[in-house]
Amino acid sequence: MTATIGLDIGGTKIAAGLVSLDGQIIAEARRDTPAHDPDRIAHEAAALVAELSGATDHEVVGVGVACAGFVNRTGSHVLFAPNLAWRDEPLKQRLEAIVNYPVTIENDANAAAWGEFRFGAAHSRADGDEHHVVGLAGGGIVSDSKLLRGAYGVGGELGHMRVVPGGLRCGCGNRGCWEMYGSGNALLREARELVASGTPHASALSDACGGDPAKLRGHDVTEVAQAGDAAAVELLADLGTWIGEGAASVAAILDPELIVIGGGVAAAGDLLLEPIRAAYARQLTGRGHRPVAGIVPASLGNDAGLIGAAALAAEGVLR
Repeated sequence: MTATIGLDIGGTKIAAGLVSLDGQIIAEARRDTPAHDPDRIAHEAAALVAELSGATDHEVVGVGVACAGFVNRTGSHVLFAPNLAWRDEPLKQRLEAIVNYPVTIENDANAAAWGEFRFGAAHSRADGDEHHVVGLAGGGIVSDSKLLRGAYGVGGELGHMRVVPGGLRCGCGNRGCWEMYGSGNALLREARELVASGTPHASALSDACGGDPAKLRGHDVTEVAQAGDAAAVELLADLGTWIGEGAASVAAILDPELIVIGGGVAAAGDLLLEPIRAAYARQLTGRGHRPVAGIVPASLGNDAGLIGAAALAAEGVLR
């Protein structure tokens, strides 16, 4: 049987999977990312490829790489990665020289959106496949069944739309980016601030972290909310409002059929999705006189990026 290998290279880990042509993960492996050394990153990635390809009877025909950074339009270079030492890095050439397979490079959010489009939340919709999909976990856009990359390959960075002029400083260097208010990191920041305030309203959240805000994690907020705690439910509702209002602005430009909510916050289910849907409907331009996009949770979880990268590699080789 034919398969490809998907790699998801992030700031802390490289996740790898041997993926069948129908999007099923056959085998997995991972290693820590030597984030400050491009050559070592490539060799760790190559070692994962060798590990997975050497332990299977499947015919491996290509490697797809999801990169946490800006990838140029030709897919040859990573122009910039905030958490990795990639600056105009010729990653495709570097990897192909040591793995002996054709290599496809894609931005990680784009790869995740493609994974959900081909095999996940968009593909499994009961009313048929969607062709215009926005993925909200970093940003990834499928328009007319094609990834939207832009003129230079760095399109789709939805999280860096400025929604609050002069707002919180983002890791990109700008202020007021959407991801500073509508992301899992934003939820955790707000929850920790609430615990640190000492308010009795945050007692359940405080108990979840032993009174130490630094020990609070995103899944703690979700679990406390699911247990019925009013403060945690309110935090998720606030987050949902930010996401929904931003999504309505995105819809004014892209007019998607489906918006897929990814990342760890999607585990909150309707505690997050209902506020998103309500805020989206409330802010949608022409509301009441136009179709409304579906808003659903991602279904591939943390594997979306490597599955999407593997699918893009397979499609490139077979095409």
